[in-house]
Amino acid sequence: MTHPNPTAAMLVIGDEILSGRTRDANMHYLAGRLTEAGIDLREVRIVSDDRPAIVEAVSGLRRAYAHVFTSGGIGPTHDDITADCIAAAFGVAIGVRDDARAILQAHYDKAGTEMNAARLRMARIPDGATLIDNPVSAAPGFTIGNVHVMAGVPTIFQAMVEGLLPTLTGGTPLTSDAIRILRGEGDIAGPLGDLVARYPGLSFGSYPFQKDGVFGAQVVVRGQDADAVAAALGELRAAFPE
Repeated sequence: MTHPNPTAAMLVIGDEILSGRTRDANMHYLAGRLTEAGIDLREVRIVSDDRPAIVEAVSGLRRAYAHVFTSGGIGPTHDDITADCIAAAFGVAIGVRDDARAILQAHYDKAGTEMNAARLRMARIPDGATLIDNPVSAAPGFTIGNVHVMAGVPTIFQAMVEGLLPTLTGGTPLTSDAIRILRGEGDIAGPLGDLVARYPGLSFGSYPFQKDGVFGAQVVVRGQDADAVAAALGELRAAFPE
């Protein structure tokens, strides 16, 4: 018997995403890794660098989902306000943490770079949070409650995700398989509807295409039960032999 997987939401923070100046790669990466870990990503929200918007989004999402993953807004500049907003959403204080400062100091000493006031901003961590390691540029992310706060730079975000995921309890990873059916969607809809009714634990996606005048659809079957996925695919192949 399968059990519901933990749920998750992602909050992407940054004007540069909404303006189109930067293409967000982190959502695609996180979605794939959570699927492999057995955590179901249910919602992705994008907000600007606006304090009330971030606080409201974090407050709502953390109550609705088992995990919330954020990306962006934890750098050294004036518009990097995510850490302050997370502290506000949890109603806790925020300040420079000794352990975060030590990590940054060691990194900048090794690089021969000065630890200035702007860089020290990245050591400001909400009270009660635990640090998320950043092996790329040292500046840590953090987890408070069920909210995991990470950088927006894709290489750093990905490294943080890889360090964080083993500490989280997932469910059963999703299995998926697909079949290419060279028939119109109208022909496929009836048998597919029957399968959907008989396999309530699976999800079915039909993605139509037209190539060289031939109509068809790629039907993708997903679920936690690999045997059920295989059985449903078998029925589709029998109903629509190539």
